[in-house]
Amino acid sequence: YQQAQRWIKAQVFEVMVDDLRMLLRKASGRDQQPTAAIFDSRTLQSTPESGARAGYDGAKKKNGSKVHMAVDTLGNLLALTVTPANEQDRKQVEDLCSQVQIITGRSVKVAFVDQGYTGQQPLDDAKSEDIDLIVVKLPEAKKGFVLLPRRWVVERSQAWVGRFRRLARDYERLPDSLAAL
Repeated sequence: YQQAQRWIKAQVFEVMVDDLRMLLRKASGRDQQPTAAIFDSRTLQSTPESGARAGYDGAKKKNGSKVHMAVDTLGNLLALTVTPANEQDRKQVEDLCSQVQIITGRSVKVAFVDQGYTGQQPLDDAKSEDIDLIVVKLPEAKKGFVLLPRRWVVERSQAWVGRFRRLARDYERLPDSLAAL
């Protein structure tokens, strides 16, 4: 009974968040449902509570969990997946695309991603959900910080999340708890 009650509360909360997202889009002069999304991930350092499910991210040299996000062009969260840090970004494309299409009523046609999502398999996974995957690459002769078109939106959303001390590390025992926060 308690599990069913928690599930119902989660569903009601999810509907409220979607309604808020649609209202914010409408207030900014956009369509209620987005036609583009931006995918990215960030690695959270593990703690003793989350250590049992943590993986090692060789690029960041951290033990922890990886949070894969999909946001719309305004930075509003569309979908989220939590995996061990050693999971590849490109393996999460199918799950993120599926979640995005369910939440938006299949309105998303394009997803902007970074170079971690290159390869034929992510393209095929996205195409199976009727989404074109566009890889935004860094310029070859870059010096210092370079603002990438479309990609800065998801980076800003991750920075907003990172400002909260509770979300700066993975303090949760369950990945679902981390995703809910």
